[in-house]
Amino acid sequence: MRLNSPRMTVIYNACMKASRSLIRDFGEIEKLQVSTKGPGDFVTAADKRTEKIIIEELLKAHPDYGILSEEVGEINKENKDHRWIIDPIDGTLNFLNGIPHFAISIGYEEKGEMVCGLIFDPIKNETFFAEKGSGAFFNNSRIRVSKKNKLKNSILVTGGPKFSSLKKTKIFEEYIKISNLVEAPVRKFGSAALGMSYVAAGRFDGYWEWELNYWDIAAGMVILREAGGLIELIETETKNPTKMNVIATNSSIQEELKKALIKKNIE
Repeated sequence: MRLNSPRMTVIYNACMKASRSLIRDFGEIEKLQVSTKGPGDFVTAADKRTEKIIIEELLKAHPDYGILSEEVGEINKENKDHRWIIDPIDGTLNFLNGIPHFAISIGYEEKGEMVCGLIFDPIKNETFFAEKGSGAFFNNSRIRVSKKNKLKNSILVTGGPKFSSLKKTKIFEEYIKISNLVEAPVRKFGSAALGMSYVAAGRFDGYWEWELNYWDIAAGMVILREAGGLIELIETETKNPTKMNVIATNSSIQEELKKALIKKNIE
């Protein structure tokens, strides 16, 4: 694995250590304890165990760095200049139902900017990673976004809405609208991190989703940008700083997709 810095090595090692227990858990899903955070939001013992291992490894390397993680929230919250952003299982519902499409996502943010990140799909053994200025990689190969420049011919992926979303009707209407603008059916695979990684690798041409959490997309942001893609975070209606509306593409179809989306949902 081509890792260009000590920080990427720390991320990779933490991810690989955590993934071992996660793979075992996936093989014994029926034995896992499951709880709910809210309607449609599930958390498993595997989420908590994976997160615990990752945090221990990251704090071992940099005890003073801040951490923002899905389950525990913030650690060392006073350190905003150096911060790890963690999603222990992005695609929990897939994981919970035995669907092999979920990932560990770890990013590193410096003074408000994502500078490196790694997304690991433990079942397919696929690693997407990047560091600012060094390009994006899939396992050991350099990746670039696709070259498609027409929305009509593009393969798009989206997600949501959550059960509790107040914008559910708008989001469904939008899905129908975009589906009528493209020749191939819009995909919904249940993992924001992998959706963005697939755009970075040229498997998809564009991705959008509303009401995401920052940890869902943090690592994917730097991976997509380093692969030549474009991501825009559209202002949310909530004051919650971790909530994000995202449009991310190969850059060539960004304006066309944004124009088709923006009037419907951000008005």
